[in-house]
Amino acid sequence: MDVSGITGAAEAEAAYAAAQKQFLTAAQENTEDFETVFQSALGMVEETNDLHNDAESAMIQFALGKSENTHDLLIAQSKANIALQYTVSVKDKVIEAYREIMQMQI
Repeated sequence: MDVSGITGAAEAEAAYAAAQKQFLTAAQENTEDFETVFQSALGMVEETNDLHNDAESAMIQFALGKSENTHDLLIAQSKANIALQYTVSVKDKVIEAYREIMQMQI
């Protein structure tokens, strides 16, 4: 059985780990402005949306019988799931930071 095509999930995970690391690094450095951090976060959301659309398209193709490869379907769904988990994690950290800022005494 050929499993060479299954590496897509690892690539998506590595790409999102790199994007998350870039986002957190930009957020922590004083030399980066808010626009850069915000654009990085928007890029993560757009990439998540693209991966979700790809997974949905693969699911429709499989349901219509145009694709018989369940591995590609599973890989597309895994990529979308991993991307969504990372995006939600970043959103949670942003909300946590906002709440912490709002609780500061001036």
